[in-house]
Amino acid sequence: MKPGSLLERFSKLQIWSSKGQRAPHKPLLVLWGIGRCLRGEDRLVSYREADRELTNLLSSFGPHRKVVHTEAPFWRLQNDGVWEIRDANQVTVGPGGNAHKSSLLQQDIHAGFPKAIDAILRDNEELAERVARSLVDAHFPSTLHEEILRAVGIGSRFVQSRRMYRDSRFRDAVLAAYGYRCAVCEFAVRLNEEPVALDAAHIKWHGARGPDHVRNGLALCALHHRLFDKGAFTLSQRRSVVVAKSASGRGFDESLGRFDSRPLSLPEKDADAPDPRFSKWHAREVFSSPL
Repeated sequence: MKPGSLLERFSKLQIWSSKGQRAPHKPLLVLWGIGRCLRGEDRLVSYREADRELTNLLSSFGPHRKVVHTEAPFWRLQNDGVWEIRDANQVTVGPGGNAHKSSLLQQDIHAGFPKAIDAILRDNEELAERVARSLVDAHFPSTLHEEILRAVGIGSRFVQSRRMYRDSRFRDAVLAAYGYRCAVCEFAVRLNEEPVALDAAHIKWHGARGPDHVRNGLALCALHHRLFDKGAFTLSQRRSVVVAKSASGRGFDESLGRFDSRPLSLPEKDADAPDPRFSKWHAREVFSSPL
């Protein structure tokens, strides 16, 4: 299989979608699988282990959900032509086409990349990196890329980022609308008259088809951009800061806690202020606490 064909196959993963909900289950499972390849681990892994590891990854990088379903991506990834399930005929399947979790556990089902794909990823670390980078680029904001890659055992090997092109006009428009200051803490340091550590953050992520429009943007300092993408805080419908109840630790009060319930520093033009549709998406799909 040629490198281009392999990249294309992984880029066409069928991702469940309904009303804008995030479903990073398959990409995270694939990324974890690539990490296993690069560490020289066995080609096939038990569902029990995959369930544990994917649950942890979803807890860190997935949307807040009361119930986490790892059996669906583990089972359905085989339909994308990049996953092989041993003894699949022993698994009971429900009316919706998903395997029963109890069956996967009881039958001690193992799965992994098909032999041909597994061999290519093990023999070509550069290609494995390209596949991993393409997945994080497609499904997560850039602020989380290195953290995700480290979590699956890839980041420590590959530290050079190859991020997808983003329209610079979006950044320029957002920073100008917010007066070149962070909408949360009003950080506005300049060096040689240029803003430093100030970003244009997407409220609805680019990978979730969020538009490059000012109303889908926030001017945030590098710290608050990272915290926002991680789900440590979100926006209320009244455009004030809502801090996650699970956020804590040294520096919490100074950097985040004191801003809880405080209104954002908004653009002068109301037409540039955050669109409630995008704020609702972030609160539902990224914020680590249910509103």
